[in-house]
Amino acid sequence: MDMNIVCLDLEGVLVPEIWIAFAEETGIPELKRTTRDEPDYDKLMKWRLGILKEHGLGLKEIQETIAKIDPIPGAKEFLDELRSITQVIIISDTFSQFAGPLMKKLGYPTIFCNSLEVADNGEITGFKMRVENSKYTTVKALQSIGFQTIASGDSYNDLEMIEASKAGFLFRTTEKIKHDYPHLPAFEGYDELLAAIEQVIRA
Repeated sequence: MDMNIVCLDLEGVLVPEIWIAFAEETGIPELKRTTRDEPDYDKLMKWRLGILKEHGLGLKEIQETIAKIDPIPGAKEFLDELRSITQVIIISDTFSQFAGPLMKKLGYPTIFCNSLEVADNGEITGFKMRVENSKYTTVKALQSIGFQTIASGDSYNDLEMIEASKAGFLFRTTEKIKHDYPHLPAFEGYDELLAAIEQVIRA
C-alpha cells in the first residue's frame, strides 16, 4: 500500500490571501499583487517590502490584519476530514510570523513555511526562504523518503509541486492558469477536492 501525503498550499486554498486583506485594510492597492499575478516570488516579496518601507508599515500592522482573518468557509472541516484519512502538510511561501494565528484557527496542522527578518522597530528588513523553490523541493524530498505526494494549490508557485506529484489538483485558481494548464483537474469546492483526493488514496 502506498504511503500517501497530501501537500496543500495555504493562501487562496485554506485562508484568504493575507496581502490582499492587508491591501484592503491599508488602502494600498499595489499590495494586492500576489503569486497569481507574479510567478517570481523573490521579485514579488522585494517589491512588497519596498512598498511597506515607503508607507512606514511593519510586522505589527500586518499581524493586526491577520488577527481578523478567518479561514475560508469550510476549510477547517475539509482539513479535519482530510487529516482523519491521510497525512497532510501545508507547504506555503508565507512566513512563520504570519501563519501562527491562522494555524490556530485551522486546528494546528503541520506547516512548512519561511521566515521574515524583522528589525527591533518592527520594520521587515528581509526574508529567509527555507530552501530554494521550496514547494517543489519539499515534495521531491518527501518522495525521496518513500511518500507518494498528492498536491493542490491555486497559484503559479504551486504548479511545480502539483506536476511533480502522483496526483495534483488546482483549487480556486484563475481562469488564466486553468487555460494554460488544461491537463490539471481544477475544483472550486472542498467536497470535490476531498472526493478527488480520496479517489487517489483508494486507487
